[in-house]
Amino acid sequence: MKFNRFNTIIFIGFLAIVGVIVMQLFLLNQAYIFEKRDMEDKIHFALQDVVEKIYRDNKSELPITNPIKKISENYFIVNVNDVFENQILEKYLKVEFEKVKLELDFEYAIYDCSSDEMVYGNYISLDGKSEKFCKDCFLKNNDLTYYFAVRFPNLKQTYFKSISQYWIFTGVLFLVLIIYVYSVFLMLQQKRYTDLQKDFINNMTHEFKTPLASILIASNYANTQKEILENPRLSKYMQIIINQSNKLNQHIEKILYVAKTESKQILLDKTKVNLTTLLELVKENILLKHQKEVLIDIQLERDYLVQADEFHFYNILYNIMDNAVKYSVQKPIIHIQSNENEKGLVLKFSDNGVGIPPNDLPFIFDKFYRVARADNKDIEGFGIGLSYVKRVCEWHKWKVIAVNNKDLGITVSIQINKKEYE
Repeated sequence: MKFNRFNTIIFIGFLAIVGVIVMQLFLLNQAYIFEKRDMEDKIHFALQDVVEKIYRDNKSELPITNPIKKISENYFIVNVNDVFENQILEKYLKVEFEKVKLELDFEYAIYDCSSDEMVYGNYISLDGKSEKFCKDCFLKNNDLTYYFAVRFPNLKQTYFKSISQYWIFTGVLFLVLIIYVYSVFLMLQQKRYTDLQKDFINNMTHEFKTPLASILIASNYANTQKEILENPRLSKYMQIIINQSNKLNQHIEKILYVAKTESKQILLDKTKVNLTTLLELVKENILLKHQKEVLIDIQLERDYLVQADEFHFYNILYNIMDNAVKYSVQKPIIHIQSNENEKGLVLKFSDNGVGIPPNDLPFIFDKFYRVARADNKDIEGFGIGLSYVKRVCEWHKWKVIAVNNKDLGITVSIQINKKEYE
C-alpha cells in the first residue's frame, strides 16, 4: 500500500491515541500501587496501636521485632505474646481503624491455646449487615502462641473503587480508540469506493472516446460528399449526428477533467484578468451555444482586475450562466452584479429559472448531484458543472453560495478575497 499523506495522518493519530492510553494505563497502575501502599500503611499503623494498647494493659514491654505479619493481601496476623480479652480487642480494633479512617469491613479471630485452634471473634460491617464468617480463611500459625488475625474481605474491591475515576477515564480513552479505528475503517472504505468510482469513470469515458472519434471523423467526411450535400434530408441528419457527437465529446472531456483533478490541488496560472472583458466573452459564447433569445445583463460597479487563472475562471462563469439558461422555462434572464464588502468583491448571478427545492439546495455543489424535478428531467448534463465551480473557487480560496430568489430562480454568489482584485 502506498504510504501517502492520508495514511500518514491516520498512523500518527493512531499512535497518539495508543500513546495516551499506554500512559493512562501506566498512571492507573501507579495509582493502584499507591492506593494499595496507603491502605496497607493504615492497617499497619492501626494494628501497631492496638498491640501497644494490649501490651500497656498487660504492663509488658513491646517486642523489638515487628509483631505484625502480612500473610496475604487482605490477611494479617498480630503477635501479642500474652493473653488478652476478646471484647477488649474488638474495641481497640474499631477505635484504631476509625482513627486512621480505615472504612472497611473486617473480621477477626483469636488463637485459643486450650483448643489449639483459631476461634472466631466477630464480623464488623460498616453498614451493619450481618455477614457470614469465613472459618476456613483463618489458619493456625505454628510459630506463635498468643496472637490474633484480622481479615479484610473487601480490600481488593476497595482498591478499585478508590481509583474509579482512573478507570472511567481509561474506559473513555478505549472508547475513543474504538471510535477512531471504526471511523478510519469507514474513511478507508469510502476512499476505496471513491477510487473505484474514479477508475470506472476514467475507463468508461476513455472507452467512449475511441468510437466517438471514429464517428466524428466518418461523419465529417461523409458530410462533404456530393450525395449528402445534394440531399437536404441526409445533410440534415448528418449535421445532427455531428452536433450530437460533438456535444457528447464535450461531456466526456468534462467528466475526464473533473475525475483527473478531483484528488489533487491544481497548480493555478494566475494572471490579472479583466472581469468585464471575460464576462462579455462568456456572454457571447452562451448566446452562440443556445441559439435562442437570452438576456444577459452585466452591471459591474467598475472595471475589476481579478488575480485568477483565466482558463478556470472562464469555465466557472460559463457553467453558472449555462445552468441559468438550461433551467429556465421562459425567456432566460441573467442579471450579473458586483458589490464590495469588508471581505472583498462579491459577484452575483441572478436568474429567473425554476429555482431549487430547499431540501436540495445544500447539495447542488456535490459531484453528480442533480435535482429530481418533473420539469427538468430532460435537461442534459451529468451534475458536475457546479461541482467544478466549487472546486475552482476552493483552489482560489474563494467562497461560492447559492440561494433561492423570493420570486423566481436562484442567485449564485462568488466571494473574491480583497487582496485578489484591484
